[in-house]
Amino acid sequence: MATVVRKKIVKEAGQPVDELEEQVAQALFDLEATNSELKADLRDLYIAGAKEVDVSSSRKAIMIQVPYRLLKSFHKVQQRLVRELEKKFSGRDVVIVGVRRIVPPPRKGSRVQRPRSRTLTSVHEAWLEDLVYPTEIVGKRMRHRVDGSRVLKVLLDPKDRNSAEPRTESFSGVYKKLTGQEVVFEFPVNE
Repeated sequence: MATVVRKKIVKEAGQPVDELEEQVAQALFDLEATNSELKADLRDLYIAGAKEVDVSSSRKAIMIQVPYRLLKSFHKVQQRLVRELEKKFSGRDVVIVGVRRIVPPPRKGSRVQRPRSRTLTSVHEAWLEDLVYPTEIVGKRMRHRVDGSRVLKVLLDPKDRNSAEPRTESFSGVYKKLTGQEVVFEFPVNE
């Protein structure tokens, strides 16, 4: 049984699997075995890692990292999968994020160009998109405070307000853990 669950989590060579990752992999395996509507979709999917993030004193979130090439497949079932996982891990929000790599800028004189998708900025923007999926980002503002700190204001699509608003605190906490940047999620008012 344990070897079957291990197929639901594939880590980079030599990295041990911790207890939370084992629990998430077990939950995915259980969903595949018991939930008939998710069974076919979950058969070929696996995760690359999971971390628990303290969002506030009373709230925690589970950030599930999935391989980039499986991210589209996860997006197809993300709403149902997140709902089922949040039932299993009660009291914790579940967020799915793709594994992305940031490549440092090329050295002077180097002929090797790094892809645009591996720059720090594009990886941070992609993580932001992953966090709020399926809600769309309709605008971004960078606010510079008087003390020199910066806050990114992200405007989300108002039609998804009911489903996304309770989770905005978790989105902010996970983004801060991933990037070290503060972010505030808002919904624009339609007039």
